Amino acid sequence: MPTVGDAEAWKRMVLRSMPPPSWLDRDAPHADVVLSTRSRFLRNLAGHKFPHAASTDELQAILKEVLHAIRESRIDFSVHRHISNAEREYLVGCRLASPDFSWSLPGRALLLDQDRRLSVMINEEDHLRIQALTAGWSAETAQETASMGLRELGKQLNFAWSPSFGYLAASPYNAGKGHRLSAMFHLIGLAQSKRLPAVLKALASQGIVARGLFGESSRAVGAFVQVSIISGSLVEFIGAAEYLLKEERYARNSLPKPMLIQRALQVRDFALSSRALTLPDSLRVFAFARWAAFAGLDGFNFHPREIDGHLTHLELQVSADEDKAGRLRAEYVRGLLEKGA
Repeated sequence: MPTVGDAEAWKRMVLRSMPPPSWLDRDAPHADVVLSTRSRFLRNLAGHKFPHAASTDELQAILKEVLHAIRESRIDFSVHRHISNAEREYLVGCRLASPDFSWSLPGRALLLDQDRRLSVMINEEDHLRIQALTAGWSAETAQETASMGLRELGKQLNFAWSPSFGYLAASPYNAGKGHRLSAMFHLIGLAQSKRLPAVLKALASQGIVARGLFGESSRAVGAFVQVSIISGSLVEFIGAAEYLLKEERYARNSLPKPMLIQRALQVRDFALSSRALTLPDSLRVFAFARWAAFAGLDGFNFHPREIDGHLTHLELQVSADEDKAGRLRAEYVRGLLEKGA
């Protein structure tokens, strides 16, 4: 029987062997404030029940139709179905798959293009979730990539559409365009200046939704905030995102640098001396380490985008034994901080 050490070694080997997603590109535009940008379409196939109401045979039939469509497309997709828990957690951490995606159920699969920029979940909440995840602030690139994936699949598939409701969705809230634009921001300046709640409230009045790093059920720990728009246009979303960029840069420049240096060093010392860390505490440490690396502070001598890569791994440091999970997180975070000392 494999030991706990064997299991952790297996996870580390999986992480080393998995190709990084395209959004971790180090030359990302405005990466000091925006980690990634996403454009996502949902679609359902005409003549089929939604996944939550479909039988096993119907789910398998939907999967077969989609796999036939990708074989006819110009995109070189890889198909992921029967994967290990370590691979699943890594793909969720990279935000290429939803935390709620039920891999083990019939008719499910994840499609990834060769650059891991475009992904398609089959039979998640809807029959298709097509998303492009691009580096830094890159809304137009994300939109073009996702639209290309949608066009290719649409050549072979007939999508459910109603003149009254638009594209049909398993959740009526998502019906219509079936499209969401989002970007992952690091708003540490606004958070430290106590202006983040007011700025997010102003965005909410314009239809902009704010969530945490891991989607709908997570909070904005470490000032990592995913902002998204469903009903508005690309132009409206770009305007809102550029407002956030401007406000965050102003906040960072307005804060006294000695105070931020002191805060970053306090957080680093806390992490280096801790034998165990909760997931929120780990995110807060990475948030300050990320800001400090972009600011060029001594003691944080690593490329800032390394932090973003480590964020994709951090969710792996979870187990049924929270004491053990806390020790693993602390060891993991210390390894990065000691490297940059």
